[in-house]
Amino acid sequence: MPEKNHYQKSIIRYFESENQLDLFISSKRNENKKNKTIVGTPHPFLKWAGGKRQLISQLDKFIPLNFNKYIEPFVGGGALFFYLLPTNAILIDNNLELINCYRVIKEEVESLILSLEKHKYEQEYYYRIRAMDRNPQIFMNLTDIEKASRTIFLNKSGYNGLYRVNSKGFFNVPFGRHKNPNICDKENLKAVHKILKNIKIIHGSFELCLNYAEKDDFIYLDPPYYPLSDTALFTSYTKQDFGQESQIKLYEVFKELDKKGCQLLLSNSYCDFILDLYRDYRIITLKAKRAINSISSKRGEINEVLIMN
Repeated sequence: MPEKNHYQKSIIRYFESENQLDLFISSKRNENKKNKTIVGTPHPFLKWAGGKRQLISQLDKFIPLNFNKYIEPFVGGGALFFYLLPTNAILIDNNLELINCYRVIKEEVESLILSLEKHKYEQEYYYRIRAMDRNPQIFMNLTDIEKASRTIFLNKSGYNGLYRVNSKGFFNVPFGRHKNPNICDKENLKAVHKILKNIKIIHGSFELCLNYAEKDDFIYLDPPYYPLSDTALFTSYTKQDFGQESQIKLYEVFKELDKKGCQLLLSNSYCDFILDLYRDYRIITLKAKRAINSISSKRGEINEVLIMN
């Protein structure tokens, strides 16, 4: 039998690798589905306010059994993505630092791990790293790997796992009080790297999903929630606000996606404005816990809505 040439060997190695990846993802997906939660790794690599990890068991019953591709236009921490582990997906977010983390984990995970291992959980060091975005010359000279490492370090070390920027776009979360933060979770980062291999990652506004959406796609929209009070806006994830005008724009996109034949789920706050805006669609009330709030006494249970077509 003739020996296989270099090209043939490469093809075989490729498919063996692809098959192993498919088996890994399928196994993790089944484990998540069985337990109605994210089990082990991979899981969200950042703590993100408004993250849906705690709501997965409630969301699960409304997730379509079959769909073409998965699109998430406000990916954030990506809890639902890490629960479903779709192999055909598009992840979009307007937060450049966040999207840079996803891209670096996908393409340069080993270099990211080396960078994360250099960080120290010390208050003075934390504020020095945090201050980098105040100096454009310093910040612009950081590599994408260094920026991703900084974002993850600040998220793991800052107060209550917040990601918050001021109107100038400067990260302004104070130093946290953690016993032993896992700044470099190697096992999870490597697992996330695996499942991002064939995933499209896009920096941009939520409307971009219209360029990719097709019939039978499943699209989960988890925007910044409409505020229930004036003080509810204390947390901002980009320097741009997401006010009433943006919410109405999102509603128009929701209608366009519905016309395309997409399967839609949208989360938002339970309030008259949102209830009235989506009155022509099916609305379910969910119970959620406020895991992140500046006041500990206000981290209780609250109603929010899940809207579907």
